[in-house]
Amino acid sequence: MSCSQIIMLAVMLVGVYSIDEEMAELAKMLHDNCGEESGVDLSLVDKVNAGADLMPDPKLKCYIKCIMETAGMMSEGEIDIEAVLAMLPEDLKTKNEGSLRGCGTQKGADDCDTAFLTQVCWQKANKADYFLV
Repeated sequence: MSCSQIIMLAVMLVGVYSIDEEMAELAKMLHDNCGEESGVDLSLVDKVNAGADLMPDPKLKCYIKCIMETAGMMSEGEIDIEAVLAMLPEDLKTKNEGSLRGCGTQKGADDCDTAFLTQVCWQKANKADYFLV
């Protein structure tokens, strides 16, 4: 599994999949770097991972944008669904392709808002497995 795959899985659906130590370290580095860059209260990420709906916190929105851009899922305000799908293992791709394509790019007021609204759509489509790095 590549770095891009593990980042995508951690951002979107991991919960039930195990990751090796190297990938976990890369995900932690992304988490820490984007947390620092955005200034987000990382307890919000913990709350989402405990089952809360994504909150419309401006810093959380920019944290999500940072993760998505770093992982190659978003560029110039557009979600690259083909890149997202290419990163997923076949079972997750099959399970989620329809909802990912259905969500597409959820345009917001700026790139942070666009990343957030897209993730909200993904979370609603698969709440049970949704997870943020």
